[in-house]
Amino acid sequence: MRRPSSSRRPDRAAHVTATIDSAEPPAGLVPGSVGRNVALSLVQQATTGLFTAGLTLYLVRALGPTSFGTFTLALGVGGLVQLVSEFGLPQSVARFAAEHAHNRSAVANVLSDGARLQRLVSGTIATALFAASGPIADAYGQPHLTWPLRGVALAVFGQSVMSLYVNTFTAVSRIDLNVRVVFAESVMETTATVALVLLGGGAVGAAMGRAIGYAVGGIIAVIASVRVFGRASARYRSGFGGSSKAILAYAAPLLVTNSAYTLYGQADILIIGAMLSATSVGVFGAALRMTFPLSYLGQAVGNSVAPRQVSRGGRDADHDALHTGLRWLMVVHAMLLAPLVVWAEPIVRLLLGPGFSGSANVLRLLAPYIFLLGVSPPITMTVNYVGRARGRIPIVVAALLINVAIDIALIPVIGVEAGAIGTTIAYCVYVPAHFRLLPRTLLTVLRPLLVTLVRALTAAAGMAAVLYSLGTSELSPVDWLGGAVGGLLVFAAILLLTREVSPAEVRATATAVSRLVH
Repeated sequence: MRRPSSSRRPDRAAHVTATIDSAEPPAGLVPGSVGRNVALSLVQQATTGLFTAGLTLYLVRALGPTSFGTFTLALGVGGLVQLVSEFGLPQSVARFAAEHAHNRSAVANVLSDGARLQRLVSGTIATALFAASGPIADAYGQPHLTWPLRGVALAVFGQSVMSLYVNTFTAVSRIDLNVRVVFAESVMETTATVALVLLGGGAVGAAMGRAIGYAVGGIIAVIASVRVFGRASARYRSGFGGSSKAILAYAAPLLVTNSAYTLYGQADILIIGAMLSATSVGVFGAALRMTFPLSYLGQAVGNSVAPRQVSRGGRDADHDALHTGLRWLMVVHAMLLAPLVVWAEPIVRLLLGPGFSGSANVLRLLAPYIFLLGVSPPITMTVNYVGRARGRIPIVVAALLINVAIDIALIPVIGVEAGAIGTTIAYCVYVPAHFRLLPRTLLTVLRPLLVTLVRALTAAAGMAAVLYSLGTSELSPVDWLGGAVGGLLVFAAILLLTREVSPAEVRATATAVSRLVH
């Protein structure tokens, strides 16, 4: 999503000299801090995941399939508007901030220019969605969709502003700031949403709660920026001087790629809503939203290792960090495949209730997508940071077209399960295609991961056999416990027997985790 130019720019590298006051952590990358950054990013993602999962489970039961479907449809429309509202600016600003990672004043200037652009664009787009909510609801034949869309419109502005700062903090390795911002936003969104729904707000209350959460998150992000980078990061300057033109130039291909990818992610919900019903949207959307927290570990690893693939400040790119991160992501997400495939029905019944029984097959068909979704963030983020994001455009467009074609062809025949099939097949094209955009030196380092993939999938098959032996529908507490313990033991044993994981690595990992915890 950036110019295909080299990421090494001597004129920019010359500026990477300043440091932040000794009283606060440095603004840039800290040598040897990969583990700490991964841990902090994982806390950030886990915070979002836990609150999102908890809020989703509450809304599923409190709203019911129809109202939850209306809310999900509003989020689907809002997701499309969100990417236009962001205009690729958060990732573009992050790229420039990463190049100046140790220069406080330079980061402040980039952030100030980017924030001004973001407020202008997102404010305009959010206002347009608020005004057009009625006609959009009429187009869907859902009159109750109007005010949920207006709540989502307000959330779009706050989320865009917050996203700009969160991406910038990630680029300069101040993920600790993101933890605070995301926690505050999640607490406020959850509290406001539950309160409004309890008061009878329904889908409208859920949307307005989301808007309140992002408004608070955006304000706290601005305050954090001022405290770390100084008041210059929040100052207002008229015109489009400074780095504004460069930011917009980078944002152009980012917008195209982000738009196609977001449309890909929302296409199933929008098509199901148009071809079937709000209830069908709720059945599909409930399963799809359950997958979001399962991608957070991959996002955490990507946030830490992807910026390190850019050489700057006299440091070479850290390819080994990317290899190690991807290797462990493959192992962890292979472990999730077995329960998602074998125990999809009891998992859905336990978490969503009997009213969403149709979500079980959707979740099962999404299992390969969930695996790739968890592994892919370090790859796609690295492509962005090394300046080859423009090459992502045909890949994302191809994935979108595949998904839409399958949806249109199969939804009238088999229903909501077609959405899961389209999403999974398209992602099986999307992720491998990105390897072609990585530098050759990095591909050489990553080639051994093919062996890791085979071993991890073998371990997943062994775990699946254990779960299958205990049943696939009705499970007693003993079955749940036996499957969890027995399945994990078999999974670990196969990894040890195939020498994918050594006893020394197990001990080293336990020690590292212990140090992070303490």
